[in-house]
Amino acid sequence: MMAKRKISLNELSERVDLTLSNLSILKTGKAKAIRFSTLDAICKALGCQPGDILEYVNDENGTTIDTRKLKMQRVRENSN
Repeated sequence: MMAKRKISLNELSERVDLTLSNLSILKTGKAKAIRFSTLDAICKALGCQPGDILEYVNDENGTTIDTRKLKMQRVRENSN
């Protein structure tokens, strides 16, 4: 989603007032939870819906929310 919107992690960090560290945790899918206020801020900054950046996963390890859809593609791909 960040790649589609051509927004860098630094720019998103400034727009949603989150540290780069916390955004990186979300981007890599390592977050255990996300606050609704954070989700709201990210969706507003990216002009998207929660389902565009989150994925519900129900597997043998239990139910999780996968945030890896937030990932940026390679910078080279963004310049096209």
